[in-house]
Amino acid sequence: MLTLYVVRHGETKWNTERRMQGWQDSPLTEKGKNDARLLHHHLASVPFVAIYSSPSERTKETAKIIRGDRDIPMYFDERLREIHLGDWEGKTIDEIAEIDQQNHYHFYHAPHLYQPLRGETFSDVQQRAIAAIEQMIHQHHEGNLLVVTHGVVIRTLLVYWKQQSIERLWDSPRVYGTSVTKVRVQPEKFIIELEADISHLKEEVNQ
Repeated sequence: MLTLYVVRHGETKWNTERRMQGWQDSPLTEKGKNDARLLHHHLASVPFVAIYSSPSERTKETAKIIRGDRDIPMYFDERLREIHLGDWEGKTIDEIAEIDQQNHYHFYHAPHLYQPLRGETFSDVQQRAIAAIEQMIHQHHEGNLLVVTHGVVIRTLLVYWKQQSIERLWDSPRVYGTSVTKVRVQPEKFIIELEADISHLKEEVNQ
């Protein structure tokens, strides 16, 4: 049996500024690094056969912290990158709402209608993310895989695994930094065992 642990990168500087990142990058905050360390301890007993990560620095650093000193091969896949946001990248959500009102509305309230002048649609992201996952499944028939990627990528995969349309993209629980979505791969179907789980962050609070 193959199980996927799909993780969003830790909190970044631009996340705290409510600034869109897309294919651009900003460094992990101290909270982002600490959350990744908590996840490292939380997943320490899971024998991962491989780690797949987006090549963005924020995902690579998160993946490396989670791996720690374990000897687990790590691969970087462009198809796991965040949605390409074109001219929105580097701008705050409030700035985007002023300069591109209709697309801003569609992005958050009618994702199936979002059509940027430059960049990707949600369907574009979903297609490449599915292709990356299918290749992993083809290469690994059993064991545990750690997949470190981005919020929109995870949401497009979730609606796919639930056999829902892109219109339902924002219906799932919030995908926080370092959240874990655990998916068991079965013939012709995916069983979601955990969805955007952040119990490792609550463990710190309860100590």
